[in-house]
Amino acid sequence: MRKRWLLAASFLIFIVLAGCSKEPMPQDQFSQYIKHWNNQEFTEMYRLLSAKAKETISEDDFVDRYEKVYKDLQISEVEVTSNADEEQEFAEASAALPFYASMNSAAGKIEFTHDATLIKEEHEDEVNWFVEWDTTLIFPELGANDKINYTSIPAQRGDIIDRTGDMLAFNGTLYEIGIVPEEMGNTEETTIKGLSQSLGISEESIENALNADWVQPGHFVPIKRVSPDNERLLNEVFSLPGVLKQDVKGRVYPAGESAAHLIGYVGPITAEELEKNEGKGYSSTDLVGKRGLEQVLEERLKGTNGIKISITKEDESEIVLAEKPVENGEKIQLTIDLTVQEDLYEELKGSAGTASAIDPVTGATMALVSSPSFDPNAASLGLTAQEWKTLEENEQQPLLNRFSHNYVPGSVMKPITGAVGLEEGVTTAGETKNIKGLRWQKDTSWGSYRVTRVKDPGSPVNFDQAMMYSDNIYFAQEALQLGKDSFMEGLKAFGFEEEIPYVYPLQSSHTGNMDTEIKLADSGYGQGEVEMNILHLAASYTPFINKGSLIKPVLLESEEKNQVWKENIISEETVAVMNSALRKVIQEPGGTGRAAKMDDYPLAGKTGTAELKLNVGMKGQENGMFVAYNPDSPKLLIAMMIESVEDAGGSGIVVEKVKNVFEKNMERF
Repeated sequence: MRKRWLLAASFLIFIVLAGCSKEPMPQDQFSQYIKHWNNQEFTEMYRLLSAKAKETISEDDFVDRYEKVYKDLQISEVEVTSNADEEQEFAEASAALPFYASMNSAAGKIEFTHDATLIKEEHEDEVNWFVEWDTTLIFPELGANDKINYTSIPAQRGDIIDRTGDMLAFNGTLYEIGIVPEEMGNTEETTIKGLSQSLGISEESIENALNADWVQPGHFVPIKRVSPDNERLLNEVFSLPGVLKQDVKGRVYPAGESAAHLIGYVGPITAEELEKNEGKGYSSTDLVGKRGLEQVLEERLKGTNGIKISITKEDESEIVLAEKPVENGEKIQLTIDLTVQEDLYEELKGSAGTASAIDPVTGATMALVSSPSFDPNAASLGLTAQEWKTLEENEQQPLLNRFSHNYVPGSVMKPITGAVGLEEGVTTAGETKNIKGLRWQKDTSWGSYRVTRVKDPGSPVNFDQAMMYSDNIYFAQEALQLGKDSFMEGLKAFGFEEEIPYVYPLQSSHTGNMDTEIKLADSGYGQGEVEMNILHLAASYTPFINKGSLIKPVLLESEEKNQVWKENIISEETVAVMNSALRKVIQEPGGTGRAAKMDDYPLAGKTGTAELKLNVGMKGQENGMFVAYNPDSPKLLIAMMIESVEDAGGSGIVVEKVKNVFEKNMERF
């Protein structure tokens, strides 16, 4: 009896449990599929596919396809949801469940709605619902034989123009020189050898290009890009059988050598640069700024490539899934005046030196020149290893950017020393110093060292005369009277020991070490360890024009003009004294800048010779300097430095060159 009762109870429990077990629902299974999809767990997704779907694609191919698509399109933040009725029952062994998918891609958001079909079938003794997968579950428009395309639309690099709109860098037409193999006939050896010599590339590299797998007899095989302006080269290469050209777009620098250090050039991105700029939209085929403003302003000039993600159907029609519009680079206008830039370069050409020109009232930079220079068009197109080596080994260092470097200012610093002395009261306009002879030392503690001057007028020297004759002894004594602390503070008021607030990176001007009386005295007339760059030198004369305020130099036309960098560093009384003295340097007989005198364009300024000594008492290389402006019409101020003038006329040669530029431009300024 008890056994029957237990049997009956067991049967009832089975009936109850059987009644409580839930039939598998397609909604539940699809929820699992969606969960894996959102987590990009493609292997787990594959396990939920129907038997029929698995016959069409293997697990490896399924996973590889999703991973490749998502990687290539930069898919992220996948969010798939289903709004299917959770209580809906399906009588048939098939169910269509609607879903919504959203994801970010390189071209922006991709969104779509679609229906997923699930079928009920038995897998490994388990009956459940499985996804009847096909390619429309990647994207609804994607057929089995369709292709997904990722198209990058190159941004156009921004132009660089001068203050009047003249081009300094733009995207123009270049010639791609190449060979059509079948056009060479039996002159292949002659053509390859001639092209190698003309283009400066090895015969081996030309042969490698011709032997590439894709080359057919009638194909144009590109070898090198050249400038359309190089007529001599073009005549040479076009005389060779089989050599032709194709027009291609490329970067062009109309100012050539005259602005090479300022503007720079672009070149192919290197692997190192690509890694450094990861995530900024660069590809291995892009061009980037290699030096100059092309490099400094890279972010603004390069623009942002457009991206289009689309599907190409079997009938070649196209369906766009997402598109990011191209953003071309910014056109940047400089304050540079191309005419002044080229005029200064022509004067410097053949010499090692640098020059700057500014509007001393607004601070606008009119020119920044470094000489000797190089051809930025050739550099951008690609110089050979031998051509780079020739530039690098040139004793005059054409690759060196001299306007960004510091140089010993020599006597062009005397106006700064003089202004500091006037402000501190150690000097007055009428006061004289009773200096005798051409050599002087403070006392015997200096040993054999003496400060020398070029001219002894035979009488006490006042401030104007000291400036006119460029009297080293006068300004050495003034520095000693000021003392190290007062002198250095005065120089800092003029911007020394401070980064110049300028878009183009420049070395800061330094006072150097003045820990001995000799160094302090030498610093007073621009020797010692004092160093300035050519733009700061020009800017340091602006207080004499702007009622005692140092104007901030600017390079971009979009920058605010007339900005004050250092306000009221000298008084208007000092300004008057300085302008009077600097006029006499050029206007009075005996002034060191007398050669720059022009009756219809009266200049004021200061000459200078900086001697670079390896040891005290030794004769060294001399750099000539000159700074000049028209105080009656202060629209252009020029500072120039030429190296190694000791056997070329000293600073006099610089005076003549600066005068020439003023003469050419006096009607414009």
